[in-house]
Amino acid sequence: MANTEIPLWNGDMPGKGAGQPEALKPGNDGVIRLTNVSNPTLQLFLVEGAEVPAPFVIVCPGGGYGILCMNKEGTEVVEWLNSIGVSAAILKYRCPQNRAGALEDARKAVRLAREKAEAWKIDASRIGMLGFSAGGHLTAACSNSADRPDFSVLVYPAYLFKKDSIELVDEILVDAKTPPAFVVQAKDDKKYYRSTLAYAAALDAAGVEVEAHLFAKGGHGFGLRPTAHPVSNWPKLCEAWMREMRFLK
Repeated sequence: MANTEIPLWNGDMPGKGAGQPEALKPGNDGVIRLTNVSNPTLQLFLVEGAEVPAPFVIVCPGGGYGILCMNKEGTEVVEWLNSIGVSAAILKYRCPQNRAGALEDARKAVRLAREKAEAWKIDASRIGMLGFSAGGHLTAACSNSADRPDFSVLVYPAYLFKKDSIELVDEILVDAKTPPAFVVQAKDDKKYYRSTLAYAAALDAAGVEVEAHLFAKGGHGFGLRPTAHPVSNWPKLCEAWMREMRFLK
């Protein structure tokens, strides 16, 4: 599993950065939290020795647009993707509280992946995006922008529903060109579970393929780490979906 970090922008970055030095926020739970990102990058983890170009997934860690959970929702995820034959990259997008900058970074990452497909030995027609929490919101926003991935995976996405409803927020404009999505969340993720209902309903109304799993228990922020609940099986379900949809052959 090769790891190469490349800058997204070369002096042409729209918008601004954090204005403060990039920093790690300490914690005692084994989670690496990064903040004050002003120089967004892609950390590449490419499958080596593949006989044909591999599918590629851009991973968007969560953290409320304030920080990025770089291991639990980053390196641990790309390791799993590589294990099933998917090349991947962690998107280190601008934060804190820079949704406009983060979306520009996500869109740039999709464009860059398609431009570099031959060099990275990836399939330009199988570029996906996978996001957790705020990264799930970012994935939905990018999936409905001018630079859409070919498929998306949203894990306990946040901020996708209007208050006290299951109606999709106005800034996410789903249409028939929105890419297919796999969405997973737990019902006891009390603050955000309606995101899955809102996004799945909007995709269905637009005639877009969607597989959505709303588990009873699991809370928020579990990543790929095992829990006592069936929601921990989501990676296997996601792999099966990718195969069924032929994003993973």
